[in-house]
Amino acid sequence: AAAKAELDGTGPTRAGWLPHVWPGAHTGFALWGEVLLAGIMIALAALPILTAPAALAAGVRHLTRYLRGESSQWRVFWADVRSGAVGSAGIALVMAVVAGVLVVDIQLAGTGLLPAGGAIAVIGWAGLVALAVVLLAAAGQWEASAGWRAALARAVAHLRGDLGSAAYLACTAVFVGVVAWMLPPLVVPALGCAALAVVAIPARPRKGEPERLL
Repeated sequence: AAAKAELDGTGPTRAGWLPHVWPGAHTGFALWGEVLLAGIMIALAALPILTAPAALAAGVRHLTRYLRGESSQWRVFWADVRSGAVGSAGIALVMAVVAGVLVVDIQLAGTGLLPAGGAIAVIGWAGLVALAVVLLAAAGQWEASAGWRAALARAVAHLRGDLGSAAYLACTAVFVGVVAWMLPPLVVPALGCAALAVVAIPARPRKGEPERLL
């Protein structure tokens, strides 16, 4: 009990104890509840569609604060949504147009009317996943003071320098897509899981790097 209290920050600590980088990660079921709530809030904030990137970024920032043991009030989440809404609309519109073109290509490829339809379908699906990966990475990099253009630039640079992160984010995007296809209501908790993944993936241990306290 004493070790658990030391771990989650609710009790006294031993001499020489160092604080954990992510104390909120040790809250057990409370963390899962926070992820579910984050999914609900992201879904609500993303209902206008054009605010979807801002909603995801706000969810990522909320879970980051929670995991770090910082103040994570929901009013701050909505403040982040409002701050990112303007630039979010442009990002969402561009991505919606590109996604629409890719979906049309996939549908046409399935009719057999296009030459090399199988290859076109594969390229289309890969494009949709890549689009989702960029969106997730940008949501993780967004800051109100810098805006979405800087977030996209940092996201692309990060993905180029860490292909492992790109692969994990691709798996996250596929997970959300499959869940939404199989049972649409489950997309709400899946969005919370996606926001958690965006926080956790860059913080994962890497070979050759010093071990961090989790």
